[in-house]
Amino acid sequence: MSNDSTGSETLVKLPVQPPKAVPQDSPLVQRLVTEFGATWVDEQSIQDWAALGGDRVVLFAGDAVRFPEGQDVAVVLPELRGAASRRFEIAVVPRQKEEALARRYGSNRWPTLLFLRDGQYVTTLSGMHDWDIYVREVERALALPVSRAPTIGIPVVSATVGDAGCH
Repeated sequence: MSNDSTGSETLVKLPVQPPKAVPQDSPLVQRLVTEFGATWVDEQSIQDWAALGGDRVVLFAGDAVRFPEGQDVAVVLPELRGAASRRFEIAVVPRQKEEALARRYGSNRWPTLLFLRDGQYVTTLSGMHDWDIYVREVERALALPVSRAPTIGIPVVSATVGDAGCH
């Protein structure tokens, strides 16, 4: 520490401490890839990955500090896959890519599981749940038909003239 005098003021210079490095993707999320065969996907690769067919689940874990339950989901996701009556593949989105990709599928909560089937949107399941509820909700999601993601497309409104139109 050093002191500088400028006129009647004395400035104390403290050593600058850089912020602590926080890995963008937590070890628990990385573990899904290294130990459980999950695939990293982003805005460019998700469509090709999803088009490989079958049921697919994408984890948006969120920031580990702000959304610690995302780490819990990363831990239980392989167990949910094992408990499910239908097999599904797993992907994870790199932390720095999550927001843009989540918007594409109408998701704004973390953590979220995005369900896709044969390249198409099915649904999302957000948050961490008690085991029995989680298994039931995953089964429900796997049984749903494909649909349109909440933010894709513009709703079509009829422009017919007549009594049913707006005045």
